[in-house]
Amino acid sequence: MAIIGVPADWPADEAAALAVQHALRGRLVLDEDGPPVGEGHVTGLDVAYDDARDLVAAAAVVLDARTLEVVEEATAVGRVSFPYVPGLLAFREIPTVLAALDALTADPGLLVCDGYGLAHPRRFGLAGHLGVLTGRASIGVAKNPFTFSYEQPGGERGDFTPLLAQGEEVGRALRTRRGVKPVFVSVGHRISLSHACAHTLALTPRYRIPETTRRADALCRRALAEARG
Repeated sequence: MAIIGVPADWPADEAAALAVQHALRGRLVLDEDGPPVGEGHVTGLDVAYDDARDLVAAAAVVLDARTLEVVEEATAVGRVSFPYVPGLLAFREIPTVLAALDALTADPGLLVCDGYGLAHPRRFGLAGHLGVLTGRASIGVAKNPFTFSYEQPGGERGDFTPLLAQGEEVGRALRTRRGVKPVFVSVGHRISLSHACAHTLALTPRYRIPETTRRADALCRRALAEARG
């Protein structure tokens, strides 16, 4: 597998990345409901790192939104494209994630990221960044909260409470399994928060984590192992 290099015009430092983030954030679309739940395709995106070798592997797994069966999957391996800076993690992996998406022949439909969208210090996490760059509806479903406050939701599947930033709802702590800790859902691009949560519940019929993320996580780890030789 060819190793993708860092794009020539990619931000090289924190100031440059912040400027790009600020410019792209202005292109977010937050007044659309998004695709219907259970229709079309939904694509899980995830990455695995080998910092010692300066490698990142990305996986894109397309599922049928109704059956959750795999339609297509693709991977890419690239160089880590940015140093580790909290709040700028998208810049470390986006070129490789986009390469995995570009390798698909099926329509990806809704993009589901293992990370954040509006639930981000500057309201522009990975899900929003990828949504704007691709023009696609996108959501972030994170395993852990970022820096926002929230109350524990009720114990039943579907219960939720808001993620709050200075009183603003930037996402929801959503219970996907009864008695199991919640996931943290936020809007990326071209979808409402209620629809983002509905999609998340549709993608978690058996496990806490969406099927999209579970499958993409396993695939990117395999791709990284193969790249190591």
